[in-house]
Amino acid sequence: MKDALDIDWTVEATTRRRDTYYAASQRKFVPFKDPMVFRKGSMQYLWDVEGKKYTDLLGMNVCISVGHSHPTVVKAAMDQAQELTHCTTMFYHPVPAHFAEELAATMPKGHEWVVHFTNSGSEAIDLAMVMARTYTGNLDLLALRTAYHGPTSAAQSLTGIAGFRHPGMPGNVSFVAEPNQYRGVFGPGTEPYLDEIDHVIRSSTTGRIAGIFVESVQGYGGIVEMPKGYMSGAAERARAAGGLYVADEVQSGFGRTGDHMWGFEADGVVPDIVVMAKGIGNGFPLGAVVAKKAIGDVMADKFMFHTYGANPTSCAAGRAVLQVIREEKTQENARLVGGALLARLKDLQQRHKAIGDVRGRGLMLAIEMVKDRKTKEPDAAITAAVFENCREQGLILSKSGPHRSVLRMVPPMCLSMADVEQVAEGLDRAFTEVTA
Repeated sequence: MKDALDIDWTVEATTRRRDTYYAASQRKFVPFKDPMVFRKGSMQYLWDVEGKKYTDLLGMNVCISVGHSHPTVVKAAMDQAQELTHCTTMFYHPVPAHFAEELAATMPKGHEWVVHFTNSGSEAIDLAMVMARTYTGNLDLLALRTAYHGPTSAAQSLTGIAGFRHPGMPGNVSFVAEPNQYRGVFGPGTEPYLDEIDHVIRSSTTGRIAGIFVESVQGYGGIVEMPKGYMSGAAERARAAGGLYVADEVQSGFGRTGDHMWGFEADGVVPDIVVMAKGIGNGFPLGAVVAKKAIGDVMADKFMFHTYGANPTSCAAGRAVLQVIREEKTQENARLVGGALLARLKDLQQRHKAIGDVRGRGLMLAIEMVKDRKTKEPDAAITAAVFENCREQGLILSKSGPHRSVLRMVPPMCLSMADVEQVAEGLDRAFTEVTA
């Protein structure tokens, strides 16, 4: 075996190794027709092995929150790794303890909060499911159609997109219609979707539930915001049936929506459990479940831990992320730059009839493609073509939504005003060239 640092960076060699040794499920995830190999990242930019520069509008699947290789985050992780790379939770270490205190301080006031660190967002979702069922004594859970909560077996059971679901998922999950204001089954509005929660509880559960899981802004579902009153109304209905309100902030958290640190704050709701990951570590593997103390404490009767969940190196990176958000005002930047980019996207919508809807908040934005604006029939083909062409324009983004008809933009929150025009012009060229 060659030295671990002896790497052949060529596209050909990397493609051959990946295609030979990666499992088919991993190979299928590659979105582009031709492979891309990245070698370097700095803040909102990426460079491939041939030296071409790209603006990262994907944030490496929303994991890069404050910027690729952000020096503050890198230094914090390196300093900790050189001192002590890992310490199991059998022993105490100050870094995860401080980080837990700092995360709890971001939660709504007037409640005691406790933190359980995990290795990933999917494991955090799994743990939240166990917490809700243990605390309430009920089994039934509710989730939204077109929701995405992760690829583990339990998290898949809460995921309402067929392409992410595999055989063998556990049961006791019922789905309610997502309050999509563009193409929701009940049209625009909030009350019909809240009434649907009551109906599903009466018809598809025992009448008593463990809780409802809601992404404050649906991510892979196509950047679907919850309308005013929905999150608070959903919490009220879940609690009336004996359950908890679980906010999934894996994609929408850490200031990404611009107006608030957490997406659920937009509706004034106080969740019982908050699940977070991705941007929490700016690329370092980490997740967390933050719960009201009484709920978290019920887990004490049985053994539960996650091997690397409280890893000091990842937690040091997480602490640095909070520091950068505070010192560099990334939440405010997400609000201002996101607002400017949204305005430019709406301008594109006026000039390209393939664009059916433009939506989002902060730096969590989407363009949805349709074959006809009146029928709103999704157009996956034009989405794929524009997506591929954006690569030529130096833009990296993603296809998402249940019909793969949405271009999702979730860049590092350091995206600048200077980038907005370049992104808008690149998208304009992509639409023009594809639809010519």
